[in-house]
Amino acid sequence: MGAITYDMEIPSSIPADKMFKAFVLDADTIVPKVLPHAITSVETLEGDGGPGTIKLTTFGEGSIHKSVKHRVDGLDKENFTYSYTIIEGDALDVFESISYHIKIVASPDGGSICKNRSIYQPKGDAQVSEKEIKAGKERASGIFKKIEAYLLANPDA
Repeated sequence: MGAITYDMEIPSSIPADKMFKAFVLDADTIVPKVLPHAITSVETLEGDGGPGTIKLTTFGEGSIHKSVKHRVDGLDKENFTYSYTIIEGDALDVFESISYHIKIVASPDGGSICKNRSIYQPKGDAQVSEKEIKAGKERASGIFKKIEAYLLANPDA
């Protein structure tokens, strides 16, 4: 089976610069606050947050995964783009790699749109169901919407 790629766009009423700061730059502290049952911590193991940085995400007790390590592949604070690859952890059980490419763009109404491309590279002839891909999409969308709700409730964040 070849790579599985999906694109997703999530609209938000939050301006692009503020959403990028929360969803990417401050995510290590905000995500465990807004989803404490899903993600208990995000810790930088090496690097300064830019390309080459290695981070460890530890999931909550009810999660299907325990933890993952990811490598930051790209970060452009001016153009609001961020990319990273899962490099270790039980989320890779049937995948060689999982990469994410995020771009947050301004929308005409003053809000933003999160454009997310996910690329799943299965191991060998491993089969990945549409249900598994859909669940991944729903988790990503859920995180984005939780951060949006946090920003709406905490406008000075």
